[in-house]
Amino acid sequence: MSSNAIEVLSPAKLNLFLHVTGRQANGYHELQTVFQLLNWGDTLRFELSDIPGVHLTSDLSGVNPTDNLIIRAANLLSLPSDAGVSVTVEKVIPMGGGLGGGSSNAAVTMLALNKLLALGYSVDEMANMGAALGADVPVFVRGQSAWGEGIGEKLTPIELPNRWYVIIYPNCHVSTQEIFTAPELTRNTPPITVSAFFDGAVRNDLQPVVEARYEPVKTALEWLSERGSAMMTGSGACVFAAYDEREIAEQVAGEAAGPFKAFVAEGINRYSL
Repeated sequence: MSSNAIEVLSPAKLNLFLHVTGRQANGYHELQTVFQLLNWGDTLRFELSDIPGVHLTSDLSGVNPTDNLIIRAANLLSLPSDAGVSVTVEKVIPMGGGLGGGSSNAAVTMLALNKLLALGYSVDEMANMGAALGADVPVFVRGQSAWGEGIGEKLTPIELPNRWYVIIYPNCHVSTQEIFTAPELTRNTPPITVSAFFDGAVRNDLQPVVEARYEPVKTALEWLSERGSAMMTGSGACVFAAYDEREIAEQVAGEAAGPFKAFVAEGINRYSL
């Protein structure tokens, strides 16, 4: 890749658990979670252009350009007035799947533009700015699997065992706002320790709410639970199970390919441009 262009992975993530421990006065929910980065995701290419501004050349159907997190992330940075960059996206992370695709795209955009244009921002500065776009953006800016608290922005790096994940997309889009405002959502789960997480004393508090409202998610969880320890990631819709061996994960994903969209991804502890 030349110095005029950067092509990078925009990784997906899983929430290996998600506990809602309280609610702030501003309405945001206090959470505990573990972010597991994946060696799988979208591909973004950034190339210098003679036309000033950031230009998204990919067709992301259904997304207004002014709402696109790639453009919004670029607008957070103080770009030189004559700087021009074209951005091409090869999109594979499903929208509304709980895999953090939009947040990852935003974070990678900030990192790539900072490098390509030599803007001089620190990782801390970009993580703090990115939090305005979404609570998941900082973990992607920092590029490391992490224990998350607060609204998900208080991050502590964590070393996770090497696992292969079967991820099923149930062909439905779950509204994060709908789930977090649901009256039946549990909002008082006691905080746990990292050691309790490694002992397996975890769940996703959003999962029962989504299962009751989205039949495809419930069906996918029931199917995968017969083949492993299944859980929903984030607010859904994707569900996953972890396996120690790639061959077993690929076998399960192959069985899922009939009724569902399924794929296998390797967990990684860190990534960088």
